[in-house]
Amino acid sequence: MSGEQESANVELVESFWDALGRRDFDAVGAMMSERGHYIDVAVIGVEDGAFGPEETAARLRLGLGPLERYELHDGPIVASGDIVVTEHNEEWFWHTGETVLLRFCSVMEVRGGKVDRWWDYFDLGAIMNAAPDWWIEQISVGYK
Repeated sequence: MSGEQESANVELVESFWDALGRRDFDAVGAMMSERGHYIDVAVIGVEDGAFGPEETAARLRLGLGPLERYELHDGPIVASGDIVVTEHNEEWFWHTGETVLLRFCSVMEVRGGKVDRWWDYFDLGAIMNAAPDWWIEQISVGYK
């Protein structure tokens, strides 16, 4: 793979994080391929998760939509071929006063200018210890 293609992959992922930081879930979904696979590895098995643009947007809307505020703090991005790995922090703020700082490592595979695989790795206990009960109940229902 050319350095030019790796640079294009990094640019796509930077645009992806920019859209997520704005909570533009439809824009994030639009960057996923039709078969793109998004999972929170700590939460569900790798065979599950969201597939494609619409499910990705719906899954993000389910978890992040109810937040009063959401701040994404960029970190390092490393690319090797089609794989782009990022490290970042997210601050979540619920309207009921709870907050949490989450540290993420995200592994993405980019093919044909779209994200084909997005797997997030994070400390599930950090969310569960901070989140209000109403939010946990809401996400437990799911988006489908």
